[in-house]
This record gives sequence, C-alpha cells and structure tokens, in this order.
Amino acid sequence: MSRIQKVLLAIVYLICLVLILYIFFNFFDFRQLNDYSYIKDRTEILINFKNKNFYLFVLLGITFSIIWILLLGFATPLAIISGFIFGKYVGTVISIFSFTVGCTLLYMFANFYFKDIVLKHLSKKLEKFKHFFKKDEFLYFMLFRFAGGAGIPFAIQNILPVLFDMKIKNYFYSTLFGLVPTVFVLNSLGSGIENIVQKDINPSFFEIISDPNIYLPILGFLLILLLSYFIKKKLFEK
Repeated sequence: MSRIQKVLLAIVYLICLVLILYIFFNFFDFRQLNDYSYIKDRTEILINFKNKNFYLFVLLGITFSIIWILLLGFATPLAIISGFIFGKYVGTVISIFSFTVGCTLLYMFANFYFKDIVLKHLSKKLEKFKHFFKKDEFLYFMLFRFAGGAGIPFAIQNILPVLFDMKIKNYFYSTLFGLVPTVFVLNSLGSGIENIVQKDINPSFFEIISDPNIYLPILGFLLILLLSYFIKKKLFEK
C-alpha cells in the first residue's frame, strides 16, 4: 500500500471506531449502571425495538459485529450482548455467523495489505504454531480456536494464519466450528442476565449467581477453559 492509502485507511478505521463508541456511550450512562431500574429501562428499550423491528435489528447486529471484529474488537462482550438481546439460540447463530465473517474479512484484509508487517512482527514469536498448522491447517486451527487461541488476543488469532498462507475456505469453516462452544456459553450467560433483568425484583449478588441461567453458563465456560488448557498443553506446547 502507498503511504496515502495507509493514511486514508487509518482515517476510515478511526471514523468507524469513533462512531461505534459514540453510539454505545450515548446509549448507556455508565454512572448509572449500578442502578437496577436504569438497566431495566435500557433493556426494555432494546427489547421493544427488537420485537417491533426484528429483521432490521438482526441486520444491524450482524453488521455491527462484523465491523467491530474487522476493527480488531473483542468478541466476548458482543457474544454476551447478543445472548442478552436475542436469546441463547438465535444469539449464538447470529454471533457465530457475524464473527466468522468478520474474522475472515480481517484475515483476507491483513493477508492482502499487511502480510509483510505480520510476517515481520509475528513470524518469530509464533513460529511454533506454523509447525502444527502445516500438518492439517483446518483441524489444528479449529482446535486452536476452541482452545481460546492458546492465550493469544482474539485480534491476533484472526491474522495469525497469514504466517502460513491458510486457504480462505479452511479459515472460514475452522473458525465457524471452532467458535461454537465458547460463543454458545457466552450467549447463554447473556440470555441468563436478560432473564434476571426482566424480573420485577432487584436481585442481590447471591440471587444472581445462584440462578441456573447464570451459574450453568459460568460452569460451562470454566469447563471450556479447562479443556482448552489440556488442548493447549497436548497440542501446542510440545
């Protein structure tokens, strides 16, 4: 890329990021997040809008998620919010689809425009992973996703396959299947939080944590972390 193209790309990136953050912070007043009635009120606004404009809301959610991932954003909060708004099943489908598309677009973008930069800065640090992925890039990258990226930040996970020129088809499907367990658990947690907020009570911390809709997803997440640890030890730290 020429210097002008990089500057223009950076400007577009910053504009999109600022716009997303502005919408988010404009909707939520973080000074009132400890106020249960405020949270319930914000929730009802979102749910009512979703119920009246379901397909539009789904389209907005998918578009926002794709752009957010493309802008190197974290996936965990989006998965929880998706479960909160759409429920654990519909939310999981929306999250997995949008995350997979966003990750794939980011990989293609990085592979096309920033391959030299990625190779320069990450090649030596992540050399050990290239050995595994070259054996069976689909299987090992899917397990890599399932293992939480072996502790590597999500944005770096998405561009890691640039190091071994992974096929886009294999990248897409290994991401699609590899994200399912974690995304489902996070969406279940978000759905559980929404169920509690919808009740006409101001629950204590103990009441929240003892609700099956909350502690079961948390236990599921801990189980995934445990399995991820063994996968990481077994496959990626030999």
